[in-house]
Amino acid sequence: MQQLDKKSSAFRPIQLLKENKKLLKDDFLSGLTVALALIPESIAFAFVAGVSPILSLQTAVMIGFVASVFSGRPGMISSSTAAISVVFASLIATHGLEYLFATVVLMGLIQISIGLLKLGKYARIIPYPVMLGFLNGLSILIFLSQWDLFKTNSVSSVNGTEVVQSTWLPGPQIALMLFFVAFTMLIIHFVPKLTKAVPSSLIAIIVMTIIALGLGRFGIHLQNVQDFAGMEISGGLPRFHIPMVPINIETIQIIFPYAIIGGLVGLSEAVLTLQVIDEMTNTRGRTNKEIIAQGMANLVNGFFGGMGGDAMIGQSIINIKSGGRSRISGLVAASALMFFIMFGSAFINAIPLAGLVGVMFMVVVSTFKWESLRYRGKVPAQDILVILIVSVITIFADLATAVIVGVIVSALIFAWEKGKVIYANVEESEEEGKTYKINGTIFFGSVLNYKDIFDVTTDPDEVTLDLKYAKVSDYSAVEAISSLTKRYQEAGKNFRIIRLSEDCKRMFHNANAFTSITIEESEEELIQYPYV
Repeated sequence: MQQLDKKSSAFRPIQLLKENKKLLKDDFLSGLTVALALIPESIAFAFVAGVSPILSLQTAVMIGFVASVFSGRPGMISSSTAAISVVFASLIATHGLEYLFATVVLMGLIQISIGLLKLGKYARIIPYPVMLGFLNGLSILIFLSQWDLFKTNSVSSVNGTEVVQSTWLPGPQIALMLFFVAFTMLIIHFVPKLTKAVPSSLIAIIVMTIIALGLGRFGIHLQNVQDFAGMEISGGLPRFHIPMVPINIETIQIIFPYAIIGGLVGLSEAVLTLQVIDEMTNTRGRTNKEIIAQGMANLVNGFFGGMGGDAMIGQSIINIKSGGRSRISGLVAASALMFFIMFGSAFINAIPLAGLVGVMFMVVVSTFKWESLRYRGKVPAQDILVILIVSVITIFADLATAVIVGVIVSALIFAWEKGKVIYANVEESEEEGKTYKINGTIFFGSVLNYKDIFDVTTDPDEVTLDLKYAKVSDYSAVEAISSLTKRYQEAGKNFRIIRLSEDCKRMFHNANAFTSITIEESEEELIQYPYV
């Protein structure tokens, strides 16, 4: 046995080396896949925000690299995003790029502060139906956004201002794209059945690029990245740049609202993406560390002339599905994207949009929680309502609003349902009068049902409230008990409360509900409750 143990321990380093090589290979190939998938998304976000495609691509590089270095959730991908683009679009149009850069710096500082204060723990209150609604809504949003790639963009000058106009491609070109979108999806679906050595999404993009170049020789043109951008995509490294804005109260008044909204929207998407990746990998990320990483990424990005960003659920899922598990995949994605911009422009410009749309459609298929369509009659109706509300708001408004509304609706539904679970066992005797033994939690959601339990008019002169099996949770409960006591005293009846827990006593004292407490010597603790 000792010899076997020595032999197995001798082979352990070799096994670890093989495992590390596989992990490194998977992270490298998945990062490369993500880099290619980021290109059209970043260009599209540039159009939304009203900045140049190169600026958006450089933002994706900087955000992705810094966030991966400091990440609390290895395997998660960060970049420029639609949510941040929408938030900053009006700021850019009104005040220009320098104010955008200053806002991104302030947004980063706000996010870092939130992480240092460890406020990420409040992400735990997000109910699972809100998560489902977020995933379903985001899936639909990703699906709808891909149809912009079936349009052609042209830049025209109107009163000296460049305006980007989008028009649908001719019918035959759309049909051709749809055919190759379906072909791409088939490649992604069936390649893993043959080999998992290389991510199927990467194989699909390479195969589609070769097909597009081959068809070009026969005069058949597939829309590619250059067509969508309306220009050749090439550039250099981002350069350090201090935002050229006046440092005064007026500047703060301009950029602070955008920084707050952008910061909260970004962190909402990052936290939810982290939770999705946690579930997919059966691991647990560090929320506060990730929040700080997002803040660091935006802070650095603002000083390198970027538009800001956050975590991307679609690209993160591509990364995880392709085998990316460590921060190396994020670093490779950012580095590869920068390499393509600087040296591989001919390749990325030739990538057909049909291949990239096919990749994103497969993300939609894997992200959407199809089982939620069968929830009717199997889960509470209120949970289905929350899923629908969050999904709709995610599509038509923004993620932060959807999550906030979802949490509020879930809390109100919980309070309503919890408030109905309160009742009393009533006992009557000639010696002790009438005793109400309350069962349940007395709080703002149940005080009305609590008050309906009592009948002050017909009750005898001696009434006892037994709270051994009840919990007094908030000041609404204290006020309800106080008002009930007053009603009994005004009716000339003696009302007493017995068997309070220590927490309940403390709450009454803190709320000044008692003027004095008398604890009688008996088999059980008896509290006289005089109302003054």
